[in-house]
Parts: sequence; C-alpha cells; structure tokens
Amino acid sequence: MDRAFMKQASEWFDRGRNDIETAQLLYDNNGHADSIAYHIQQTLEKYLKGYLVLHGKNPPHIHELDVLINRIAVFDDSFVKFLDLCEKASRYYLQDRYPPGPLVEYDYEDIKSDLEKAWEMIRYIQTKMVTS
Repeated sequence: MDRAFMKQASEWFDRGRNDIETAQLLYDNNGHADSIAYHIQQTLEKYLKGYLVLHGKNPPHIHELDVLINRIAVFDDSFVKFLDLCEKASRYYLQDRYPPGPLVEYDYEDIKSDLEKAWEMIRYIQTKMVTS
C-alpha cells in the first residue's frame, strides 16, 4: 500500500476511533441516545472515508454513508453487508439535530445494536488492512 495513502487513511481512522470510543463511553454511562447515535454516524463516516483514501480514492464531502459504501463497492463489494447499517446511521446525522422541534428519541436497544455493528465494521476494515 502507498505510504502517503496509508498516512492519510490513518488520520481518518484515528478520528473515527475517537468517535467510537466516545459513543461507547456514552453508552456505558447511560448517555443520551441521540448523542451516541451521532457519534456512531461520525465513526462510520470517518472509517469509510479512510478506507476510500487507503485505496487511492478522494472521499467526497458528504455525510450519506450509503453513498460511501456504494463507492467502496465499486472495488470491494464485500462492504455491501454494511449497507443497512449505513443507511440507518445516515439518518442519525441528518434527523432533527437542531431546533425547532423536539429531540429525536432513539430506542436504546437499537443504539446498542448499531454500536456493536459499528465495532464490527471497524474490525472488518482492520482485518482487510492486514490482509491487503
């Protein structure tokens, strides 16, 4: 793998790691579900963008995770298995984060499941990096 791509991808992964650790810390301490959801979305976005960079692709300036998955699927269709998670998590970023209107309330069990799936995707990317 190209060293420059690896360095830039690592920067994306480091920031994603901060987000997943924040989401986990919030979850472990019964934090607000909407904040956990936001950090899950940010985690996935940064890891997917890092994976694009790792493969020499410029990540687009977007927050729609399904679009990122589809861009990755062009050269690695194994990521399609994360499409449902990414479609759902994209809404975490876009849904009513700002007034006016009430806070969006998420089911804590759904958040738990999505957090586990986010960790799964991280481990998957790490495995792909080792085997590449």
